[in-house]
Amino acid sequence: MESFNYFNYYTEIEEYFWRKRGAHLLVSPLDWAIVETWQQAGISLSAVLKGIDRAFESYARSRRGAGRPLKSLAYCASAVLDAAAEEKETSAGTGPRARAEKQDETFSREELRAYFLCNRERFERAAKKLSPDAGLAGLAEKLRETVARIEELLPILDAPGKLDLEDLERRMTVLEEKLTGTLLAAVPEDTLLAVRRELDRQLAAYRGKMTAEQLRQLEQKYIEKRLREHYNLPRLSLFYLPVPVELSRAQSSNG
Repeated sequence: MESFNYFNYYTEIEEYFWRKRGAHLLVSPLDWAIVETWQQAGISLSAVLKGIDRAFESYARSRRGAGRPLKSLAYCASAVLDAAAEEKETSAGTGPRARAEKQDETFSREELRAYFLCNRERFERAAKKLSPDAGLAGLAEKLRETVARIEELLPILDAPGKLDLEDLERRMTVLEEKLTGTLLAAVPEDTLLAVRRELDRQLAAYRGKMTAEQLRQLEQKYIEKRLREHYNLPRLSLFYLPVPVELSRAQSSNG
């Protein structure tokens, strides 16, 4: 577990789930929303992988597991929360220290700059596309403000000394939260209704396995994700920074 890159949380879970399934298939928007609820809840990568292992073992023993692959991370939700609770009991107070140790494996300033510039370009394109739509003028303006904020943050990458990735991540999180609020307020009712119907169809088989709070968080993350995709808006968090090919291969061999 120590070889996993902290900011590659999503990709590691996705690839681990692929390996357990025995098929390299695209993870659904619902699954990505589930992973985001785990990340924002502070559930460690090791707890997630342990929970996935347990869920697959349970599924294999069930009648449904006879000859049919496990389709979604939603089936793993309860097992992941149980593993996280156990880890918290046995290693109370070690989370922040473990998090800091992971920073030695993160990305170079050049990779961060490329990520920021790519996001800036995507926001610029999205703003231009939305500008003719009077109903989305407020969102287009917010996208232009986001572009300006990204440009203001670029000089941080040239500052001497050690780069504070946790502070940079906090800045990205605040920027993204403000943008998400504008997005939810601006989206047409029909678009939002279509996303909710899609979510209800996908969640139907798993609602009984989740608590009301889990469902609330999952619904929120799913809707936000689908709306960002609808308007082609990138994520700002460093968790979405693409892992270098060489690092990804090294981690896969170590795993």
